[in-house]
Amino acid sequence: MALPLPTRYLTPDDLVEMFELPSVETVYQWRRKRTGPRGFRVGRHLRFDPDDVRVWVDSRRSEAAA
Repeated sequence: MALPLPTRYLTPDDLVEMFELPSVETVYQWRRKRTGPRGFRVGRHLRFDPDDVRVWVDSRRSEAAA
């Protein structure tokens, strides 16, 4: 069963913690390569909608199962 995501917008540091990534640079690489969850800017700050992160995780799961 999937863990519930927070109801607030997520930061790159949140993704690092959630997915146990090596660094926040991984999140920015995903963004440059357009391979990670959809993010958006609030001024100079990058944020992620929890629903978009869930959709991205589900798509990764379905790709792995194929």
